[in-house]
Amino acid sequence: MQRCPWSGTDPLYVAYHDHEWGVPERDSRTLWEMLMLEGFQAGLSWYTILKKRDNFRAAFAGFDPAVVAGWGAAEVERLLADPGIVRHRGKIEGTILSAQAYLRVEEKQPFSDWIWAYVQGQPIQNRLGSMGEVQAQTPLAAQISKDLKKAGFKFCGPTIVYAFMQAVGMVNDHLVTCPRHAEVAAIGGKG
Repeated sequence: MQRCPWSGTDPLYVAYHDHEWGVPERDSRTLWEMLMLEGFQAGLSWYTILKKRDNFRAAFAGFDPAVVAGWGAAEVERLLADPGIVRHRGKIEGTILSAQAYLRVEEKQPFSDWIWAYVQGQPIQNRLGSMGEVQAQTPLAAQISKDLKKAGFKFCGPTIVYAFMQAVGMVNDHLVTCPRHAEVAAIGGKG
């Protein structure tokens, strides 16, 4: 048995693969953080984001949506000058708008409940035999993307949403030849 080939040999990527990717995440704030990081990843490699993740957390107040939602032009300019993160005005402003959207969702129900309802609270257990079978997006990801945008979230297209779903364990896309497939499947229903 071998890991999913995308994890390579870099210790940072291997650790992410072995301990985070695909593990069902139920904490609302952490889910929002992952959605934001996936948005920042658009057009870049996930490895770039992983290397900068601690910098992002520091720059965005620990990804506290209640704090980020109140930010304005001064904070945008501060973040645009921060070399530790991806300095993209649209993504920074989109994170602020997405924090506001997150708070609106949370007024009605926990974000975790809202997002996990798309899979009836249980991870989709794919049985993929090769990287060629892994999809970049799905009809469900497209529906979630549409609903996120309707709710006011930014940088959440279907490809970003599917990557988010994979990362937070809404879908188990570890290859069946990877030891993590069975391990993640075993914990999938626990919430």
